[in-house]
Amino acid sequence: MKVLILSEHDVVEILTMSECIEVMEEALAALARGEVHNPLRQGIRAPGAPGLLGLMPAWRSGEISYYALKEVCVFPENPKRGLDTHLGAVILHSGETGEPLLIANAAAITAIRTAAVSAVATKLLARKEASVLAILGGGVQARSHLEALPLVRNIEEVRVFSRSGTWGGRPARTPSGVSPGGTTAEQDALPEAAGTATIRVCRSAEEAVRGADIVVTATNSREPVLRREWLSPGVHINAVGSSIAAARELDGATVAAASLFVDRRESTINESGDYLFAVVDGAISGPEHIKAELGEILTGAAEGRKSDDEITLFKSLGLAIEDLASAAFLYEKARRIGRGVWVDF
Repeated sequence: MKVLILSEHDVVEILTMSECIEVMEEALAALARGEVHNPLRQGIRAPGAPGLLGLMPAWRSGEISYYALKEVCVFPENPKRGLDTHLGAVILHSGETGEPLLIANAAAITAIRTAAVSAVATKLLARKEASVLAILGGGVQARSHLEALPLVRNIEEVRVFSRSGTWGGRPARTPSGVSPGGTTAEQDALPEAAGTATIRVCRSAEEAVRGADIVVTATNSREPVLRREWLSPGVHINAVGSSIAAARELDGATVAAASLFVDRRESTINESGDYLFAVVDGAISGPEHIKAELGEILTGAAEGRKSDDEITLFKSLGLAIEDLASAAFLYEKARRIGRGVWVDF
């Protein structure tokens, strides 16, 4: 038996963002159609350990069925070491025989598919004319979202605020479009290019958010980094950074004021600190505040935005079916184009 191994470089080269957006649309629609089994993830944290091990299994039916498991260690302090916060592997199995087919770099898959899902949400929920993007955070997801969102909206201005002064976990030269503001360290860490958009480094989250049409929160904060009073009518928010019950990026007033859309209801009410803290604070009443899952909008079972003034919020948690769909796409494409390394197993 042989297994295909795909490195970080392989994943980045093969799984393009535009293709991944399409793959995520189909995966979320399949979830809404009941073609997927996606149990809640399990987190294992040893006493005193600086990180945790997450296990995310899924199964997808269809002409070709698959099982998959993402095992990923989450170590929040890793960027200080020059490492991603999420490190592990996605293992793809045949749904017919159980044979392992693929082992792929989980950090690369997570970086791409998470931003691709936010792009799906933005495509479905943001105003058509939205052109000003604010990104709070400077890690891998900040960089991935800067790549993804201009694929679904005509972004003319990007505002960046990073408390750490880093961008994407690695240094890069200042692009010519950077406007004055922020520290030299922040400007030096910006990407070389962001399409045709002008990038403006901001001195605060509030400065970045006020007047923005689309806001991305991609931080590792455990306390709110986004406040309701900063938000303009009609803004769309992708809340990405918090994926555990004990942390949140949004204040309760923001969650209460927004029409809330999610990747999956069950995951949200069990795992999302942004949702759970808003319930505990009395800002929202409970599950009825959730308008729809993205897959329900994609299949026509639910509506998205209803007015230009409506504030829409997509709470991203990340689902195992997204990893399975990415791995299946990678396996099929890598075999077709002859990428990766086959090993006896």
